[in-house]
Amino acid sequence: MSVESEHATSELLVLVWDLPTRLFHWSTVALVFISWLSADQGFMTVHLISGLTLLALLLFRIAWGLVGSTTARFTDFLHPPKRVVGYLISMASDNGTVYAGHNPAGGLMVSVMITALLAQVITGLFSNDGLHFNGPLALLISDDASSRLSQIHHLIFDVVLFLVWCHVVAIGFYLFVKRHNLVMPMLSGRKPRNHVPSDAKLKFAGVPLAIFLLFLTASIAAWVMVQGRTLP
Repeated sequence: MSVESEHATSELLVLVWDLPTRLFHWSTVALVFISWLSADQGFMTVHLISGLTLLALLLFRIAWGLVGSTTARFTDFLHPPKRVVGYLISMASDNGTVYAGHNPAGGLMVSVMITALLAQVITGLFSNDGLHFNGPLALLISDDASSRLSQIHHLIFDVVLFLVWCHVVAIGFYLFVKRHNLVMPMLSGRKPRNHVPSDAKLKFAGVPLAIFLLFLTASIAAWVMVQGRTLP
């Protein structure tokens, strides 16, 4: 490809996803898989570390949704139910409204997924495997309560699997029916210009702010680990 062609191609793409959001997305994918595999194989120490890392990332994403870049903010992608339904209806046509970040349906999926994963992690902190392993905060509650939360922990994972399936189906629908590749923008951060509103005004928060927030949320996860080790 010539220099002119590369320049023309770059002009057809618009940066919409910042690096922290993209790293969160793919790190979450990896951690959910590691958490499942480690629990399935009985590697509970790995499972614990994976869960606490996921806790730090989820807390970071919530904070980033408040003070981060435009497309990462909850105010950008959370819409009232009526708009979500309207968007789903408009998907039957090819002239639906385009969004720089998540569309109303995608924004709903993101919020539900974050909520489910956070519930999964929190119940895991108080769970036990019925044998030799307890979550770091399990000793703060009774054995019966811990056992109930362990059951809920497993049930929520089934919900997470269902949400993952819905996410994959949606990606396939957009790729093969709407001809919109949702994966590449989450890798490169850039969308085709014709998939972004012409009047979109995007602001990007700095990486230092993301590092600071991640340090804070990682400190919270580390504190939880320490509390578990100091409990009698």
